[in-house]
Formats: sequence, structure tokens, C-alpha cells
Amino acid sequence: MTNRRATLAPTSARRAAGMLAGLALGAALLAGCSSNGADTDCGLDACTITFDRGVEASASILGVEAKLIGTQDDQVTVEVAGEQLSLTTGQQATEVGGFQVSLDSVTDQNVVLRVARNPNS
Repeated sequence: MTNRRATLAPTSARRAAGMLAGLALGAALLAGCSSNGADTDCGLDACTITFDRGVEASASILGVEAKLIGTQDDQVTVEVAGEQLSLTTGQQATEVGGFQVSLDSVTDQNVVLRVARNPNS
């Protein structure tokens, strides 16, 4: 009786190592989000931030800080990447610090902001 060891072919080992590295990178990027008074939903190039109204709300996403400064009717003031912006629901996205920032919605409880990397930067 002969005992043989099962070994992975070099191609399979490289493929498995590449998949593990990709998963680790993706987890590290998504774990880089943090918030206070907000919920974040992030992908590789964009995040949707749902700020709670009436509290000091902020989120650290995509390597920048986003803060809710104030709201009045359907207009909000936010600070993204150190710059203050006044946004209105339905307004075209505004560019700031290599990001496109837009206001998705404003309710009595929440403000929903979308921050995406500018593909042209």
C-alpha cells in the first residue's frame, strides 16, 4: 500500500491566494467606515449615509469625514472633506475633494446623502 499526499497544483494555490487577498482587501475597505448618529452603506467607490436629524451626526467614509451641519425644509448643509456644501433634494451632484456629493432625501427623522468617488479625478 502506498501513501500519497494530495497537493494543490501551483495554479490552484495561486488562485486561492489571490481570492483570499481580494477578500481581505474588500473587508479592509468596508471596515474603514465609521459613524456617529448615522448609518452607512458603502461599496468600493460610493457610500450612502443616513444621518439622524437632531443630533451631531458624522461618518468617516472612503477616507473622508462627512458631517451633517444643519437642515431647513428640503435644504441641508453638510461638510464633506473639509468643505461645507448646501444641497437640495433633486439637485445635481456637487463635486468636492474628488467626490460627487448629492442629497437623496430629507425627512423629519433622517437625511440621506450619497458620496461617490469622482471617476474623472
